[in-house]
Amino acid sequence: MTMDPTTWITAAAALAGVVALILLAGRLARRAGLAPQGSGRLRVEETVALDARRRLVLVRCDGRALLLLTGGAQDQVVGWLPEGSA
Repeated sequence: MTMDPTTWITAAAALAGVVALILLAGRLARRAGLAPQGSGRLRVEETVALDARRRLVLVRCDGRALLLLTGGAQDQVVGWLPEGSA
């Protein structure tokens, strides 16, 4: 049983429509507060590229901020930031 190109195009369009509806439903659920928005204990706040390989990453863990240097010969913890810092 062979399928003509019109059937393949219809099937691909239907699949794309279903995926778009799923993504839209997820986005609406997050906005309505029905789905979690990164409410976990660990969250990446900001990332700054220093050069082609290295990055500074600000990570928040349990309300405290941690600065990490990644991408070099080894990743390093720069340090914990004071409690009141942004």
